[in-house]
Amino acid sequence: MKTYIEERAVEVANFIIKSNATVRETAKKFGISKSTVHKDVTERLKKINPMLAIEAKKVLEINKSERHIRGGLATKEKYLHLTGHARLKGFK
Repeated sequence: MKTYIEERAVEVANFIIKSNATVRETAKKFGISKSTVHKDVTERLKKINPMLAIEAKKVLEINKSERHIRGGLATKEKYLHLTGHARLKGFK
């Protein structure tokens, strides 16, 4: 594996752990695809630093389990802005 890829994998994992970042946020920050973030954390990092891989994977698992909540909140905000508050007053 090339050195720069190993360094990126470690940087990506550290970013995820320190900021509780999602895969999408991490991909945007590093200018890489979401698939690359996954591959860095789940495959490459295991060979480089297994303990760091475990920590990053924990954060990603938490984010994955909460994504449906974030999606619901985003939808709520979208419709509150599009239709105004009158239509969704009972929606909490």
